[in-house]
Amino acid sequence: MKDLDPKRDNLFANPLGAVPGFVFDQAVVDVFPDMISRSVPGYETIVAHTGELAARFVQPSTNCYDLGCSLGASTLAISQNIEGRDATIVAVDNASAMLEKCQIILDANSATTETQLVNGDICDIDITNASLVVMNFTLQFVPLEKRPALLEKIYQGLNPGGCLIISEKLSFEPESLNTLLSDLHHGFKRAQGYSDLEISQKRDSIENVLVPETLDTHIQRLRACGFQSASPWFQCFNFCSLVAIKY
Repeated sequence: MKDLDPKRDNLFANPLGAVPGFVFDQAVVDVFPDMISRSVPGYETIVAHTGELAARFVQPSTNCYDLGCSLGASTLAISQNIEGRDATIVAVDNASAMLEKCQIILDANSATTETQLVNGDICDIDITNASLVVMNFTLQFVPLEKRPALLEKIYQGLNPGGCLIISEKLSFEPESLNTLLSDLHHGFKRAQGYSDLEISQKRDSIENVLVPETLDTHIQRLRACGFQSASPWFQCFNFCSLVAIKY
């Protein structure tokens, strides 16, 4: 029987026939916290440690960018760890429904760090005076041909000693390893209550919308931009978070 909780992700619970491409619309916004926590193993850990990395790297009177901020989980984690530093968080998303809900969540929070919400394409946003840039499960939705220029812009906008956090779904080689880690991920989703129908339809919906790359591809691109230090700090199945430092 379908769960009637309006905040629970049931978007793919019934047969959809021709499955539409995934979009971050109001229906997704309404269930997003449940969707991402039940779909991305280690999500809460990544968000929590994003805040810890912010505490370590954010310098006074600099900017922090949360690119693809969705409902502001990473923004809040950053904000709560850098109060009193006169820093500004610029939280960017191109989904207006996400930003509207994000504003409500931020307004209900007691953190005092100045936060600016920007409705726009992250590829068009200027990055300046930055000590921290975060892209938690965002780059994977950027067209492949735009990713190198976006990373280069981030590198140029970071101050020396600044930190970039990128969390992504990865692909793997050989294909047997990719299949193993995908199967483990699907097992995780089943354990969270998703049915095989939901898993299958979500996979069809997100195909060609979320385009994963290998870990080597990410690291090589970061080093090509100038990051001398770029390494994974967290991985669970085919989900990984990397940290890159500008020296």
